[in-house]
Amino acid sequence: MHRLFGGWRGDPRIWRRGIILAVLALLLALVMLLHSHIPNRVGNLGSLTETFLPWLGVAIPVLLVLGVLRKSATALLTILLPAIVWLNLFGGLLTDRTAAGGDLMMATHNVNADNPDPAATARDVASSGADLLALEELPASAVPVYEKALASTYKYHAVVGTVGLWSKYPMADVRDVDIKLGWKRAMRATVTTPKGPLAVYVAHLPSVRVKVEAGFTARQRDKSADALGEAIADEPLRRVVLLGDLNGTMNDRSLNAVTSQLRSTQGAAGSGFGFSWPASFPMARIDQIMVRGVEPESSWTLPRTDSDHLPVAARVKVDTSS
Repeated sequence: MHRLFGGWRGDPRIWRRGIILAVLALLLALVMLLHSHIPNRVGNLGSLTETFLPWLGVAIPVLLVLGVLRKSATALLTILLPAIVWLNLFGGLLTDRTAAGGDLMMATHNVNADNPDPAATARDVASSGADLLALEELPASAVPVYEKALASTYKYHAVVGTVGLWSKYPMADVRDVDIKLGWKRAMRATVTTPKGPLAVYVAHLPSVRVKVEAGFTARQRDKSADALGEAIADEPLRRVVLLGDLNGTMNDRSLNAVTSQLRSTQGAAGSGFGFSWPASFPMARIDQIMVRGVEPESSWTLPRTDSDHLPVAARVKVDTSS
């Protein structure tokens, strides 16, 4: 420590050195603070930034170390700005917000169409104890395998296109939700829980790509998100749950049609960021459990399966006050 800070006292250059580092720190703070103003017109740059927004914090300790090595008081003081902005945005996620209790557990998992062992994946997620289990990216050839593996745990289930819902409680009013794709990747069902009816949506929004020539290509995903948001807005039941792979994070403005109506269980009652993709090194939470009219009690990721996504789970308290 003495070696790093020795010679700082009485050195007037500590205020003149590190100007470039200070500028970089200021730019980093501005990007995080004003991310919603970054335009999407060119390569959906705004959505791309928002998808990986928490990871901008990695630059802060790097700048800090460089500031110390450069012996720059100006840089070190300026680095406080992005640190404060990052903590304001994400500091709350560093605490454990989980609570004991909850009378309904649910889970969702993109099982991967190329899953080499769907039966094992089904058994793994069923062992979580979830009362409601949503699966996405179900190839028609593997549906019977999932149905057989889950039959002993779930009395009720429905599969619509490439998404499915398994439930320990009766299901009715099952139908597909048109998300403007031309094929079925979203569904809705009424689940009659011991605390009353619950509208459950399962959705798998289109994938996005990062291309050198086109940037963050997400036009179809955004169009489908708007359609899903319209369906949820028209939902007559007060208690609503959305389970699925939205191929976007809660920070992504392009999902506002959905995120403005529902609460993230991870944001309300999780511990940490709850990143779910890619399973080998999770960098973003694109698999979501979102609710309205029920109270999140806890939210977490489940152990890895043979999919490239991690399953996510939550426990909620079903509000019976009205």
